[in-house]
Amino acid sequence: MKIICIGRNYTEHIAELENEKPEEPVIFLKPDTAILLKKQPFFIPDFSEDVHYEVEVLVKIKKVGKHIQPRFAHKYYDEIGLGIDFTARDLQKKLKEKALPWEKAKAFDGAAVIGEKWMSKKSFQDINNINFSLLKNEESVQQGNTSHMLWKIDELIAYVSEYFTLKIGDVIFTGTPAGVGKVETNDRLTGFLEKEKMFSINIK
Repeated sequence: MKIICIGRNYTEHIAELENEKPEEPVIFLKPDTAILLKKQPFFIPDFSEDVHYEVEVLVKIKKVGKHIQPRFAHKYYDEIGLGIDFTARDLQKKLKEKALPWEKAKAFDGAAVIGEKWMSKKSFQDINNINFSLLKNEESVQQGNTSHMLWKIDELIAYVSEYFTLKIGDVIFTGTPAGVGKVETNDRLTGFLEKEKMFSINIK
């Protein structure tokens, strides 16, 4: 399986990082080795002093698709999840300044948290109006709603499938809202999809 991540999909997050608003979705990939193993803590890597959390709604692909039209995209997924795209922000800044790829800052081991469970999309009245949030040490640090996405889930699936064949088990990270920040040793991060707790991890 592959992890397909969407960057700059929430206007306020674009502003907080002082990035330009993109004309089309920004895509990057993480390997399966980036997935944080279940019930394992996240270890801050030695090569970064500024790792940030980014909570994101996830979509799991259920069948193979290529050049999917937006009106048919809903047929390619049944499950919605929640995760974290960990980012070594200091390393990313250096790479961006040199116009180099981001992978070292985004795709390192453990950099992709996939929640402990998935929810049926039938659980939601409207997948384009889902609330999600992240608590850091029991304090709310990120709150988002999928209605604020620049590109909605079905649009993302259609766009991504122009470039990459989507396969069963692939996961799409759909972007993060404002409020990203640094993690410290002994922090605890807990993510919610609506009122459902989706994960809770310790930082080491």
